[in-house]
Amino acid sequence: MLYVHGLWLTGAESFLIKRHLARHGYVLRAFQYSSMVESMDQVARRCARFAQALAARTQQPVHLVGHSLGGIVIYRMFETGLLEPDRFSGDFCRVVFMGTPVSGSQSARALARLGPGLRMLGQVGIRDLLHGLPAGWPFAAQLGIIAGTAGPGIGRLLTRFDGPNDGTVSVAETRLEGATDFCTLPVNHTGMWLSAQTVPQVAAFLQRGRFDTDKPV
Repeated sequence: MLYVHGLWLTGAESFLIKRHLARHGYVLRAFQYSSMVESMDQVARRCARFAQALAARTQQPVHLVGHSLGGIVIYRMFETGLLEPDRFSGDFCRVVFMGTPVSGSQSARALARLGPGLRMLGQVGIRDLLHGLPAGWPFAAQLGIIAGTAGPGIGRLLTRFDGPNDGTVSVAETRLEGATDFCTLPVNHTGMWLSAQTVPQVAAFLQRGRFDTDKPV
């Protein structure tokens, strides 16, 4: 995961988006975790302490961006109650989810039915990937959601999507009541953090709390 004064993604996949967002004036910090050996509670609490320390050290707003499972970790991090409310709300903390299956993942459920696939999902987020997060964003931080509409993706090898999807996560699975803004982009799940279309939208939301694109239904 990664911070943009904070941004949140797993470290390996964050390299290019870190570089591109730096051009928009953001100082980026990466947070890494193991989805195979750590529990969600362990990761969420460790992330909260990391974010709190970053806010105290920089005395700057800490914004958070999560790709896929990273968004779920951010949600659970807020639930820990370890974050200082005044530093992680309003203009001081804007959050972007990219391709995060907040209502659960049809692809993950299909993989879990394969037997060994259940172990491949790891410990972090397995419950939320299968069953989804609570139906709403109850936190004071502003939330923007980006969903992809272009495949291919591994999910299409596992299941059939009825509506628009990024090849792994459907647009419907990314919607969360209480989000500040929502947009779709013609990118697939893996390429979302590599796309030249994604970074300007992430930067726009972090700067203004709104995306720059029209918001398709």
